[in-house]
Amino acid sequence: MLVVQKYGGSSVADPERIHRVAGRIAAVQEEGHDIVVVVSAMGDTTDELISLVNKITDTPSDREMDMLLSTGEQVSIALLAMAIKERGSPVISLTGSQAGIITDDVHTKARILNIDTRRLGEELAQGNIVVVAGFQGIEKVGNDTTTLGRGGSDTTAVALAVALQADLCEIYTDVDGVYTTDPRIVPEARKLNAISYEEMLELANLGAGVLHPRAVEMAMNYKMPLHVRSSFNTNSGTLVKEVENMEKALYVTGVVCDHDVAKIGLFNVIDKPGIAFRIFKALAEEKINVDMIIQSAMRDGRNDISFTCSQGDLKKALAVVDGLQAVIGADGYTHSDGVAKVSIVGAGMISNPGVAAQMFESLYGEGINLEMISTSEIRISCVIRDKDAENAVKALHKEFNLA
Repeated sequence: MLVVQKYGGSSVADPERIHRVAGRIAAVQEEGHDIVVVVSAMGDTTDELISLVNKITDTPSDREMDMLLSTGEQVSIALLAMAIKERGSPVISLTGSQAGIITDDVHTKARILNIDTRRLGEELAQGNIVVVAGFQGIEKVGNDTTTLGRGGSDTTAVALAVALQADLCEIYTDVDGVYTTDPRIVPEARKLNAISYEEMLELANLGAGVLHPRAVEMAMNYKMPLHVRSSFNTNSGTLVKEVENMEKALYVTGVVCDHDVAKIGLFNVIDKPGIAFRIFKALAEEKINVDMIIQSAMRDGRNDISFTCSQGDLKKALAVVDGLQAVIGADGYTHSDGVAKVSIVGAGMISNPGVAAQMFESLYGEGINLEMISTSEIRISCVIRDKDAENAVKALHKEFNLA
């Protein structure tokens, strides 16, 4: 059996935790399994490196950011390999490039194009535990180091599991699994034994920090089962898998809140073909990911267009919008980063009418105003004031009996 495991930064935050993880990994090999391990940077290393950058420049090049940030994982893999070797187990650490992870050339947000598994196969055949640096790869033209964006170690782990045709991909973190909502907000939140790929993808896209959305999407596309577990105990976690029977007693599976949201509104935009295309093409060219989009009803040949993006992309998005005003005939624009997005997710919603009304009534009961609304077959999201977010999560968790 071939197992791919991923350990997040909190799991390897200090020498004591590294030794604990080393013991866990060695035990898997001692049971007769082959094992590849993907590791994130220790603790807050990435944030500390970014802080150093901010003391040097306000406009770092993306290439040099990749050169710097990729060092965090290299520290982790070397220390973990040393800890495993101390236990007497054969082991080797590999950077993303040494592991054959080939990406495109979009620095800081690279996507994996291919994995050359020859080196990995050779090391496994020699009986080695292979420890791979997550979050990084190498672009195929200039051989420059690239990074996959925050949370990219999850994507690395799933991609390696798929490429190696592993039997299971285990994601180890600092929580026991996937919960109905954040237990820090709602202490009575319940751990889910299993969840569908579709539900997990929605939760991940909406801000649940347990798994990276790209990793879930890849696992879903290749039917790679994921097991989300805690690195601090041996409890069974949450299995993310394909679910055949989507008829559920509880039609809402979870509530999630995303605070990394900014809202931009354009006033009195000319209503004619091609205007929306110009706006969102310009944003896409700047690699700005747009989430919710709302266009108001036309009045006198004009309408308002609002959309959301991450707070990190707000400055770039505003620059794009400012440059487009004359082209699209807008009378001006506004923005706000004091908002949050609260969402309910559940595969059972598709066959249960009235869920949206129930959600809105619950938020109305808390005196919470809805600024934007968007839906899919298994998700309803509302943009609200950030100060109301915690109350909204508590109210919705209670409303849909998720405890």
